[in-house]
Amino acid sequence: MSKAGTQILTLTGLRFDANLGILDHEKAAPQPIRVDAELNLGTQPLLPRDDDIRHVLDYRKVRKIVIDECTAEHVNLLESLIGKVAHRLMQLPGVIGVRVRIAKLEIFDDCEVAIRVETGQW
Repeated sequence: MSKAGTQILTLTGLRFDANLGILDHEKAAPQPIRVDAELNLGTQPLLPRDDDIRHVLDYRKVRKIVIDECTAEHVNLLESLIGKVAHRLMQLPGVIGVRVRIAKLEIFDDCEVAIRVETGQW
């Protein structure tokens, strides 16, 4: 029986308001976005060495980083914001790959607009 496997940490459907965009109404007030993130942690033992949160990547930390990066300051371009988030997540210990998708939920009445970036090993 295998004792290890590839581990992927995912956050799906994280929703909050961010100061993002180049249009006047986007600069005047935050708008709702949705963030999905996948973090490739590479090969990990199927069972951690113990049941202690200090020995794994705490997903509360991942969630806080995403929110902090997206709300730190006004960003004009979705491309700039997603790059900042991906770069910050890649710096976490043990992370060898990151996929991030950020969607603007209310920019159009008939669709959402999103960008997805993938970096590192997959």
